[in-house]
Amino acid sequence: MSAVTHLPAASSAWLPASPCAPDVCLRTQARTAGPLRRAARLTGAVLVLLAGLPIALALGRTAWRGAVTTRWSRLLLRALGIRIVTRRGFSCIGGAARARAVPEEDGPALLVGNHVSWLDPLVITATFACRPLAKAEVGRWPIVGTLAAGGGALFIDRDRPSALPGVVADMTAALRRGESVAAFPEGTTWCGREMGRFRPAVFQAALDAGVPVRPMALRFLEGAAAGPGAAFDGGAGVRGGAAFHEGAGVCRGDGERAALSTRPSYVGDDTLLASVLRIVATRGLVAEVTVFPAVRLDRPAAYGGRTPREARMALARIAEAQVRTGLAGPGEQAVAA
Repeated sequence: MSAVTHLPAASSAWLPASPCAPDVCLRTQARTAGPLRRAARLTGAVLVLLAGLPIALALGRTAWRGAVTTRWSRLLLRALGIRIVTRRGFSCIGGAARARAVPEEDGPALLVGNHVSWLDPLVITATFACRPLAKAEVGRWPIVGTLAAGGGALFIDRDRPSALPGVVADMTAALRRGESVAAFPEGTTWCGREMGRFRPAVFQAALDAGVPVRPMALRFLEGAAAGPGAAFDGGAGVRGGAAFHEGAGVCRGDGERAALSTRPSYVGDDTLLASVLRIVATRGLVAEVTVFPAVRLDRPAAYGGRTPREARMALARIAEAQVRTGLAGPGEQAVAA
């Protein structure tokens, strides 16, 4: 259920491009999985994909679609050798923006985060029960398209700017029905060491539906092991569909913190096959999700005294600033203003 768009060198507001490329951004893995482990991971992933087909066909708009998709996403990630750790993020909203944080608010939200890999929608749906926004091509892929549609993905055709209002309307309708929607406002992928600007268009859905925006920062780490201070998915308290590990870190077996990994990134002229082979060859791969307090405008009915465009841009700037703090290393957390 990937929203990845591979782009030519030219860029526009509708089709942004990042400077990331495999030959520039990819680093050698800290620890390499052996051939038997790679084969087991590939076999397990294929079995999970095939087992998901009848489930996807039966799900439809059932009340438990979100919970089933969450469990299936976690299972596929584990088959690929990826573990998830979730953290609570902190930020302070300052300046003249007429917005406020609502950290304890449950219910539907527009989930927005940075975009690194085709894995991102899986990581988000494994963390929250939500409907991811995916590119239209995904819906036409064999097996994957069926799984994405069955899991509730919303599709966007990035080659047709005129389709954007319809996509926002679909997102708004889902949010009003009580379903959270996940989107990646950068519009393209970065390697994880940097990120792009958040485009404001998708934030209109949150304004129209009257729901908050919940920013999330996604990083991939490698060389991690379940040693002292490590925290992985499962065994934690749950709020709003996410398991949070208070104050936990991700460490290697020798006590050192795991390193930022660019191995899962899907950028430039990279291929899906090459990306999959890199991922299954990397040991100790962790997807770290930092979830920030949700944000609302003070007076959503009137957009806080702003025009719709100004309101969208204000929410985009606030969400982007929060996500950037989550990409900073330990001891480097910035304040979102």
